[in-house]
Amino acid sequence: MAAFTDLKTLYSKPPPSFGKESLQLFAMDPKYINLNNGSYGTPPKAVLQYAFEVSQEIENNPERFHRYGYQDRLNEARSQVASLIGAQTDECYIVANATAGVNTVLRNFTWDKDDIIITFNTSYHAITSTAAYLSDIAPHPKTLQFVLNLPLSQEEIAQQFKAFIQSPEAKVGPNNKRVAIIDSIISNPGALLPWKEITKICKEENVWSVIDAAHSIGQELDINLSEAQPDFWVSNCHKWLYAKRGCAVLYIPFRNQHVIKSTVPTSNFYIPLAQRDGNPNLVEQFEWVGTIDFAPYISVLEATKFREWLGGEHKINEYCHDLALKGGRRLAEILGTQVLDPDGSLTLNMVNVEIPFPSTLKKSLKLYDTLNSKLIEEHHTYSAWFFYNGKWWTRVSAQIFNDLDDFEKLGAAWLQVSKEITQEHEAGNL
Repeated sequence: MAAFTDLKTLYSKPPPSFGKESLQLFAMDPKYINLNNGSYGTPPKAVLQYAFEVSQEIENNPERFHRYGYQDRLNEARSQVASLIGAQTDECYIVANATAGVNTVLRNFTWDKDDIIITFNTSYHAITSTAAYLSDIAPHPKTLQFVLNLPLSQEEIAQQFKAFIQSPEAKVGPNNKRVAIIDSIISNPGALLPWKEITKICKEENVWSVIDAAHSIGQELDINLSEAQPDFWVSNCHKWLYAKRGCAVLYIPFRNQHVIKSTVPTSNFYIPLAQRDGNPNLVEQFEWVGTIDFAPYISVLEATKFREWLGGEHKINEYCHDLALKGGRRLAEILGTQVLDPDGSLTLNMVNVEIPFPSTLKKSLKLYDTLNSKLIEEHHTYSAWFFYNGKWWTRVSAQIFNDLDDFEKLGAAWLQVSKEITQEHEAGNL
């Protein structure tokens, strides 16, 4: 049964051109202009169809599927993801999302009182909250924040991070550790960081590097983790790789597998440390953490097949990157503002454009509800928005189904919404 598309028919034809012709490949409301792929991802009909068929298989015989029906496909999904990021299959494990992956790493460290957990002022809030929670409970490791005020060049970011790590406040005693959680691409603003250079600095300064690469796989080209050698790295497959949400890859290099003693939550297949005899026990644990829907995890197989049919990673990302740069400039022109990085050095497929809001406007639940309703319900479009470094910005995601016309329509929507929000703010309602 083809609920979304007939896969055999789809792959028997050449792919459509990128832009509006590619909308037919996705299940979105034709009235809706999606410029926020970065938040939740946009699985194509092919992946939704594959997941639908897997769901049918599960319900046809749950015993067969859960006892021995999914494991080979899960391992193949791990293998395909590993090849995309320059890693070995048994260094890669599928988890629900990047937040779950980072939590798995942080909750497996054995913390001491004077250890330091380092976050950025641009870290994803759930990650900052995880660090805060770990500091709140015994033995109360410290938290320290690196303040990043963009725009900066990639070289300046790396230099400032190195100076921060070498500063007196970031020092620890000989028996303590420092763990830095580093974005590869920040969520808000959607900016590329020199995470490979920062990883090198961490190695030189004896700092554990945990790379929150939520937006990397499917957006950042030619990732080679065997070469970059972060201590841990996690990326969502449902954002830019087209897998069904939620699905992410957690990279645990062989050299650090002793650190990850348990999945979170602990798997039924956990082996007590004293009984492992050199077996890291990760394949068994991550294969079954509990009863979940495995369709998103193994949808990686269809996602990679679909991307190959489209023309591959470079073709996809060359289009999206070029559109992000051009679209960002056009949106800034319409709004009479600016892009965050005029030289494009921080931009991959997400571009950040200033919104003409008064700087005195404060974030509130009322603003959240009002603004989101205006964009989604009245203008039938959306791009993420946030306050950063004294100004309001929107992060716009460019996908293969977008074109410059979408940015212009988004610009018209933001222009109208900005006027209305400013008026309500000046009237004391926001």
